[in-house]
Order: sequence, then structure tokens, then C-alpha cells
Amino acid sequence: MKMAPAAKSMLKEADDIIHGERRNDYGSPLESFTRIAKLWSVVLGVDITPEQVSLCMIQLKVARAMNGMQRDSLVDIAGYVGCIELIQDERATS
Repeated sequence: MKMAPAAKSMLKEADDIIHGERRNDYGSPLESFTRIAKLWSVVLGVDITPEQVSLCMIQLKVARAMNGMQRDSLVDIAGYVGCIELIQDERATS
């Protein structure tokens, strides 16, 4: 399935999301994904890192994309990769 061209690139859209509305809604990726990691760690019985949360969310989006390439899934994949970078950057400056 071919997607129609968009006015904004998927990478730019993902960058705008992770540096804008999502950060405003949920806090930094390190803060938000650490919270998620703690919850998943209890459920799964193993320690989960914030980076692993992002990788798991990427896999969720890949699974959805396998059912039909949707722009929002691809934007989200790029966003989750960007979140890993933000997590690592925040750790480096803390």
C-alpha cells in the first residue's frame, strides 16, 4: 500500500511530537519511560530499562505496520528511536 505524500516528513513530525506535545503531556522520555519500566518490571518479574520500553513500543508499531503500512505507526517508530536518544542525552547530563 502506497501512502500519499505529506506536507511534513515523518522524521520532522516525530521530532516535533517528542519535543513538544508528548513532553508537555507526560514529562521527559526518561521520566515517563522509567515509570513505565517500573510497572512492566513488576508484571514481567524482570528489570526493564527505559530504553527497553522504547524498543518494545517500536516492536508494537512494527507489528501494526505489518498489517498495513500506516503513517502514524511509522512516525511513532521514529519517535521512539528519538526517545532513546533523549533518554541517553538526559542521563549524560544528569
